[in-house]
Amino acid sequence: MSRIKLHPSGHEIECQQGDTVLAAVERSGYALPNNCRAGACGECKVKVLQGEFDQGIVLDMALSQEERAQGFGLMCMAKPLSDELVIEWGTDDAKPKLFPPRENMLHIVTDKIRRTPRITEFRFRPLGNPVRYWPGQYVMLGDATAGAPQRSYSIAGAPRPDGEILLHVTRDATGATSRWLHDQVQVGDSVKLSGAYGTFIGDPSVETPVLCMAAGSGLAPILSLTEAALRRGFKQPVKLLFSACTAEDIYNQGLMTFLQAKNRRFKFIPTLTREKRDGMLSGRIPDLLPTQFTDLSGYTVFIAGTPEFVASCKQAAKLLGAKDEMIHTEGYFQQQQPETPPANRLATASAGR
Repeated sequence: MSRIKLHPSGHEIECQQGDTVLAAVERSGYALPNNCRAGACGECKVKVLQGEFDQGIVLDMALSQEERAQGFGLMCMAKPLSDELVIEWGTDDAKPKLFPPRENMLHIVTDKIRRTPRITEFRFRPLGNPVRYWPGQYVMLGDATAGAPQRSYSIAGAPRPDGEILLHVTRDATGATSRWLHDQVQVGDSVKLSGAYGTFIGDPSVETPVLCMAAGSGLAPILSLTEAALRRGFKQPVKLLFSACTAEDIYNQGLMTFLQAKNRRFKFIPTLTREKRDGMLSGRIPDLLPTQFTDLSGYTVFIAGTPEFVASCKQAAKLLGAKDEMIHTEGYFQQQQPETPPANRLATASAGR
C-alpha cells in the first residue's frame, strides 16, 4: 500500500495495491477533474512532485513527452510504485467534494426503453444501498464473463428516493459493452454498477443564467443537471440546445414538455443537422448559437457530447463572451482497456522536480 500526499495541503490518503491515483483520491472523498478514465482526454493531468509511478498506456495528445519530462502524469492511469507519491494539488481543491465511489453494487434491470434507433434507456434499481452521486456524474458497468469490459455511462437523471439509476446508451457497432447491453441484457437481469465518478457537476450554488448544449446521449448528464436544478427551484433562465441528426433522434420530448410547463424559465431547443422540419432549427449548434444569444459573458455553460462537438461548441460560446471558468464540458472519448506498459513507459517525478 502506498501513500498519496496532496501538496500544499499536506493531506494524505491511502492507495491500495493496484489502484490508480484517481481511484484512491475518489475513494477518499476528494474531487480530481476527470473525464474519460482511459488516458485519452488529459483532464486529470497533475504534476507529481515526488515519488515514482507507472503511467500506463496513455495518448500523446493527452500527455505530451515534454509534459512527461516535466513530471506531469494522468492520474486516471497512474499507479504508485514508491511508498509515497506527492502530487501538486491546491489547498482549495483539496476539500471533500464527492461521495466516495463504491464498487460492484448489485442492481436489477427494471426497464429497457428504446428512445431512438440507436439510443436505449436502461433503468437499474439497487438491491442494497443506492449509488450516492452528484447530478452530472457517471457510473461504470460491464460483465467480463460476457466479454463486456467496464465502461462509463453518465447518469440521466437527478438522484431519486428509490435509488433508481437511468442510463442512456448509444449502440456502437464496435463497442463490446454497448452490444452486450443492447443485445443481451434484459429486464429482470442483475448487473453490477460502480461509482459514482466524474466532476462534471458545476457549482450547485450557481445563480447565473445557464446554457446547456448536448448531442446524442450527451443529453444524459445535461438532463441530470437540469432536472436537479429545476427540482430545487432554480430561478435563473435555463436553455437546453440539443443537436440531433433527424427528428427521430430527438428523445425525451415528453419530459422536456413537462419541465417547460412546470418551469417557465426552462426552454428546450432541438436542432436538426441532416434534415429540415417546419418550426424547427436546422444546422449545427456552433453555427446557430449567435442567432440565439448575443452575449454569454454572464452565463454558466455546460456542454456534453463527442470531443469534436464539445470543442466546437466551447469555441462558439467563447466567441460570444463565455468565460473559461464558467464553461463545464463532458467529452465522450473512446475508452480503452489498461495494459501493462513496457519499462520505458514507467514515469518518475525526479525529472520534474
